[in-house]
Amino acid sequence: MPRAKNPSTTPKPKTGRSKAPATNGNGHAAPLLDLETEIRVRAYQIYEERGFTGGDERQDWLRAEQEVKAKHATAGA
Repeated sequence: MPRAKNPSTTPKPKTGRSKAPATNGNGHAAPLLDLETEIRVRAYQIYEERGFTGGDERQDWLRAEQEVKAKHATAGA
């Protein structure tokens, strides 16, 4: 009888993401994953500030993205 696959023996699917860092246009590596994590955390904070009530998660994400990118733009200037 064949053995059942478990997570340690099942190959992980490829995500299609390159392991090479993206550049920010100035030839410097841009930490895209860190930026995405920061946006995700801020979007959750917005949801938390709303008292965990229902809302439009896309709007939360877009607001968080705008805030985080604005913060990084002023920090880099």
